[in-house]
Amino acid sequence: MPSSLMSRRALTLSMAALPVGLVFAEAAKSDDLEGLTHAAASIHQEITFAASRQRVYEALTDSRKFDAVTRLSDALTLVTAPGAKPTFISHELGGPFTLFGGYVTGRNLELLPGERLVQAWRAGSWNAADYSIVRFVLVEAAAGTKLVFDHRGFPDAQGASLAYGWRVHYWQPLVKFLAAG
Repeated sequence: MPSSLMSRRALTLSMAALPVGLVFAEAAKSDDLEGLTHAAASIHQEITFAASRQRVYEALTDSRKFDAVTRLSDALTLVTAPGAKPTFISHELGGPFTLFGGYVTGRNLELLPGERLVQAWRAGSWNAADYSIVRFVLVEAAAGTKLVFDHRGFPDAQGASLAYGWRVHYWQPLVKFLAAG
C-alpha cells in the first residue's frame, strides 16, 4: 500500500478515536443555528426522535431503510437519476457505504448497534482524497432517542451547505420515516 494511503487511513482512524468531549467543547462556541462552529471546521447538531435507539440506528445503517429515508427527502432526484447507484450500507467494520445515488460514499469506522456509528464520509463534489468524519451518538431520552451528531474535517467553505444538508436530507426525512412506523 502506498505510504500516502496508509497515512490517510491512520489519520482517519485517529480522528475517529478523538474524545467526543473535544468536539462538544468546540461546538459550545457556535453561534450558528445550523450547528456550524466558527472555531474549527465542525458541525454539531442534536435532534430527538420519537423512536428507540435501535430503530434510529437501523434507519441509519440498513440499506433498505435508509433508501426509504432518502426517498422522503428532496434528494429523491439523486436516487432516481439515470445511472444512480443503489443505496448500500455494509454492516462490517471498515465496510463501504453508498448513499444518495452514489453522491455520498465512505466507510464505517465504528459500529455499535443502538449506540454509535462513526464513518469516514465524503461527497461526490469533493476531491478524491477528501474524507471527513461523521459521528452519530444515540442517547436514550424521555421522548425517545436523542441523536448527538458531529461532523468534522470537511473541505473549507463546505460547512454551511453541509449543516443545512444534514437537516433537510437526514433529520427531517428521518422524522417522517420513524413516524410512519
